[in-house]
Amino acid sequence: MGRNLLKNPSGEDQLEFWDITENGGSQWKVEDMPGDCSYDFPTDGVTSYFATSFELCLKRQVINLLQEDYSSEQLDAQPAVTVEDWYCGRTDCGCIYQMTVCLLDENEEVIQEFKPEPVTLDPDCDDCSWKQVSHTFTDYGPGMRFITFQHGGQDTKYWDGWFGVRVTASSITVDV
Repeated sequence: MGRNLLKNPSGEDQLEFWDITENGGSQWKVEDMPGDCSYDFPTDGVTSYFATSFELCLKRQVINLLQEDYSSEQLDAQPAVTVEDWYCGRTDCGCIYQMTVCLLDENEEVIQEFKPEPVTLDPDCDDCSWKQVSHTFTDYGPGMRFITFQHGGQDTKYWDGWFGVRVTASSITVDV
């Protein structure tokens, strides 16, 4: 597997490197693990996470693959691109998680998109512990030059504060 192309995937540098596309409610916040989510991360090394609020919070990174030292030839060979993200909820309030990852051409037009249905976590019927979503892009055709990664969510009860979904340990790797 290649290196993680996302910078600051778990909030170690607060919101550095992330473009905030929606900043609703009390806005984005970084908390130390386990914080208000009550669950430690399942693997060592992840010590913080991003918390969302009562209105939609979304953040995004755009990765320029040529600036990350991939050649056009390497990219046109359609290497596997794997995206992973971790999310959880609080034990006292439901939340909604969503993500969208797009492979883009040189004009930043979408070649292929991964956008699973939003996930609702309900503490009355779910333990709201850390869950992983992952997807591998293959056979998408030549021309990929950028990747966009966007994720976030909100709470389901519209409570003031940071009761929405928690996200951390996001990654994008290109297997050349």
